[in-house]
Amino acid sequence: MEEQYNVFGEALIACSNTPLTGYFRDGCCNTDDTDLGMHTVCVVTTAEFLEFSLQVGNDLTTPHPNWGFPGLKAGDKWCLCAERFLEAHKAGFAPKVVLEATNEKTLKVVSMDILIENAHYTKQDV
Repeated sequence: MEEQYNVFGEALIACSNTPLTGYFRDGCCNTDDTDLGMHTVCVVTTAEFLEFSLQVGNDLTTPHPNWGFPGLKAGDKWCLCAERFLEAHKAGFAPKVVLEATNEKTLKVVSMDILIENAHYTKQDV
């Protein structure tokens, strides 16, 4: 797979290995033309976002071991579909975004302003 970059044009860092995320289940928000959902936004889930997602028909909390999906809980990092993130943002339920782990291809769907507005910062960042 070719090297992929984050929204800053730098090397894409891992989103999460626990739970193991990514379209390719490699821990990163890597993508290619087979990833129709464009799982490119590294988010930190919240209870509110998970409930919103369930209400709009995307249950992210129920485990599906046959798909390698553990089910998510608040605080988990996950590579989310760009369109789903934008939908959650418009509804007021967007989870926080780890910008360094968010694939630059997200910018085809979500503006940098929206990503920055929802950026996840650690105590080390402020």
